[in-house]
Amino acid sequence: MSCSSSSGEEDDEGFDSYRKGGYHAVRLADQFAAGRYIAQRKLGWGQFSTVWLAYDTKTSSYVALKIQKSAAQFVQAALHEIDVLSSVADSDPSNSKFVIQLIDHFKHTGPNGQHLCMVLEFLGDSLLRLIRYNHYKGLPLNKVREICKCVLIGLDYLHTDLGIIHSDLKPENILLCSTIDPAKDPFRSEHSPILERPEGNANGGVTSLIEKRLKSRARKAVAKISGRRESMGGSGDVENSGRVDGIDVRCKIVDFGNACWADKHFAEEIQTRQYRAPEVILKAGYSFSVDMWSFACIAFELATGDMLFTPKDGQGFSEDEDHLALMMELLGKMARKIATGGALSKDFFDRHGDLKRIRRLKFFPLDKLLIDKYKFSVNDAQEFSEFLLPLFDFAPEKRPTARQCLQHPWLKCPNEEENESSVNVEMSNLKIKGGK
Repeated sequence: MSCSSSSGEEDDEGFDSYRKGGYHAVRLADQFAAGRYIAQRKLGWGQFSTVWLAYDTKTSSYVALKIQKSAAQFVQAALHEIDVLSSVADSDPSNSKFVIQLIDHFKHTGPNGQHLCMVLEFLGDSLLRLIRYNHYKGLPLNKVREICKCVLIGLDYLHTDLGIIHSDLKPENILLCSTIDPAKDPFRSEHSPILERPEGNANGGVTSLIEKRLKSRARKAVAKISGRRESMGGSGDVENSGRVDGIDVRCKIVDFGNACWADKHFAEEIQTRQYRAPEVILKAGYSFSVDMWSFACIAFELATGDMLFTPKDGQGFSEDEDHLALMMELLGKMARKIATGGALSKDFFDRHGDLKRIRRLKFFPLDKLLIDKYKFSVNDAQEFSEFLLPLFDFAPEKRPTARQCLQHPWLKCPNEEENESSVNVEMSNLKIKGGK
């Protein structure tokens, strides 16, 4: 979890985790780093940390404050992330590479232990939130292109300049540079920062969690009683068509908790399931090209609203085997040398390179899928497929690099005028506001 303006609203982190070794309970207007940072509101949470909007009194700007759980393994994970983010920031002083910037880090002692804290630039909503906001309809291709350019510039910087593999690229880990809703952006909403704790807010974050759960139950009860009239009003698709047109989709890669250097891996099993490359499933070794596979999965998801691969286990076969079968149904049979070349290949493939337990594959090429299921024009489907398919090469060394992808004709948008907010000028007007 990184510094998104909003996340985890479907659920919360659970107040049981506010204990020794766990989360630090934060209250509105709590002070950190000897009063430099003042907590404004919670932005989100993750397995390792909570993230808060904070006001930086030194620079008079807003930042995201990521507060790690205090147990030793979480401290170690935070130290690793700080190490990676420091490399990112040191090599990009102009903040122009579409990768999140670390501003500061420090230790904070609380009732549950000592917590490592990271101060990051404040960013907007995740691409997952953008996909949901658009009702899983698929974004206009000009928006997909612009997002792809940002992510590719970020990946080229990480891979080529720093030798870093992100290893967990997914829509949740790419954040827009500004919020979808201007009211949630402290820069645009022009709300004055809260510098002192309001009256009657003496209880900690745990109490607010309980209140949140009670309010949520109350809302659900009211919705049930009213027969969910709001869902019957027909306010959906017509009202929301074209709703993403005015949104600035420039974005940055975030969350480096699982990142590693190409010459120093920390784990064999990497990547979130739906974005996992075949060489990771087969334990055949990995490098920068795993991020390129994930990137291609994200590009498809942005354009269609659906995940490309959603494997499930079934009678007699595992989730891994189903995942490999889905890949081959879309991309064609895996070459025998690749299918049998990983440490786990014998779990899934026979010596001929055929899956052991899923024998009948239904081949359905990508351009046909885009036309038949997602109603792309023939031309759009062909051009988009030509961009994506090389990234889905089963041979990792054959996948194009981020830099090569940036030269692809599909990103040039020949029929569209590039507007001023385009990514051609990298990030000149998106430097940390009031920051370094």
